Amino acid sequence: MRALTKLTAGPGLDLVERPEPTCGPTDVKIRVLRAGLCGTDLHLQEWDDWAASTVHPPLVIGHEFYGEVVEVGDDVTSVNVGDRASGEGHIVCGTCRNCRAGRRHLCIRTKGIGVNRDGAFADYVVIPATNVWVQPPELDPDLGAVFDPLGNATHTALQWPMVGEDVVITGAGPIGVMAAAIARHAGARYVVVSDASDYRLDLARDAGADLTINVTRESLADAQRSLGMKEGFDIGLEMSGAAPAVTDLIANMNHGGRIALLGLPHQDYELDWGKVITHMITLRGIYGREMYDTWYAMSQMIATSQVFREAVAQVITHRFPAEEWEKAFATARSGQCGKVLLDWS
Repeated sequence: MRALTKLTAGPGLDLVERPEPTCGPTDVKIRVLRAGLCGTDLHLQEWDDWAASTVHPPLVIGHEFYGEVVEVGDDVTSVNVGDRASGEGHIVCGTCRNCRAGRRHLCIRTKGIGVNRDGAFADYVVIPATNVWVQPPELDPDLGAVFDPLGNATHTALQWPMVGEDVVITGAGPIGVMAAAIARHAGARYVVVSDASDYRLDLARDAGADLTINVTRESLADAQRSLGMKEGFDIGLEMSGAAPAVTDLIANMNHGGRIALLGLPHQDYELDWGKVITHMITLRGIYGREMYDTWYAMSQMIATSQVFREAVAQVITHRFPAEEWEKAFATARSGQCGKVLLDWS
């Protein structure tokens, strides 16, 4: 099969021929139809310090995908050949304290598809049946391929009730834009999105943001004045990992404000801990998706709201055949895009 592979411990990737993966008794083999590029994949191509400390080549990368089930293991009863499916990219141990308590997204032994084991930038991928999310047969394959990042957005955005709340999202990458659509769907009063890219801020407006702020020209204080807000934002969703964004976010939260942090910083930064304490601001770190409450929530939002479905679909801005993976990676790295997909069909 074709497989986009990290062959050696250094920069670069190669599209090579590899044997098809073997399906074990509790596994499912999926013919990949679509796969989405993630920031993780860019790190692996670049081979930065994180990649060098985490990944052991050779490795097929990629973890956002949708496809058709072509084989199931002898012990699998929950998935059938012919099903269309997405995959949860985190494989958990099932035996640690959190797993046994039903908090599988907090597993201390999590293994990532396309990071710690062969992934989905290939014609076929094998994952445990417990990680397969069977989709309705009529679902657009492109939408099926973005359930992983949509899950990140859903997990982050729905930490607290949003009805009537003023919500600010720092970072208008694909996950931030999807979070804007979720906040609008969930009943927020105002949804404000900040970023340094006008291209991505346009996507956020199309997804339902009431106001967008280009941080090279304005601040969140300007947004508050524009909207006539008096007390600060109630909920903050931090998607950028940028220190100035976090500083501006904390400075503009209401007393008792709640912040969910998904964006991973490139380096350490200082926080205004005095304000966090005296304003009683809640900071909550977010990683991945809840297994599988998040999957149920996003599936129902997609299934029941055409407006929401269209808002998510417009985040997908570029599509490339698998053979043009280098163009796809260059586009994703440019920032002048939303979600970039590889077509493996």
